[in-house]
Amino acid sequence: MKKKHRKIFYPTIFILGLFSMVWQISIYQNTIIDLPILFGIILIVGIITFLVGYKKYGKTYKYSGIGLYFYSFLHYLCGYGFLACSVFTLTNYYLADKTPIKKTFEIVERTWLLGSKYHRDEKQPAFKINYDKKLKQLVFPHKYYKNMALYKNVELEVREGFFGFDILVNKKLTY
Repeated sequence: MKKKHRKIFYPTIFILGLFSMVWQISIYQNTIIDLPILFGIILIVGIITFLVGYKKYGKTYKYSGIGLYFYSFLHYLCGYGFLACSVFTLTNYYLADKTPIKKTFEIVERTWLLGSKYHRDEKQPAFKINYDKKLKQLVFPHKYYKNMALYKNVELEVREGFFGFDILVNKKLTY
């Protein structure tokens, strides 16, 4: 690939990585997966692509020394690492088993989060459950905030993801 093509390719991969990570965050909230797994994918792919391509990156942008290592590592981590993590999460989500299973979990802890940008006064209740010995936080709409102390259990409909990590299809609070 020529230098002028790489000057277009590198920023494109970086921007795609950032946008895919934003999309992947919404998918993550509906998936039962540990954050260390996702961080591991980002780091492993980012480090491997950095080791393979940092010299070409330096030739493309005329970096040397610590600047070459810092900027190229940041680029490869955010670009390729985020893309690989998003592909993993999206594959697990969209290629999941189609038949949902109902499970009921006891609420372990209650808390709340601030509402969205224009609805800061609308607190959203968040409930933590033990899901297969993992603590998972589930956030519900503002309308459940007033009675959040009354809820005892959460009923979940889950599907098994492509890589074995469960996907939340539906969630319901019960007394």
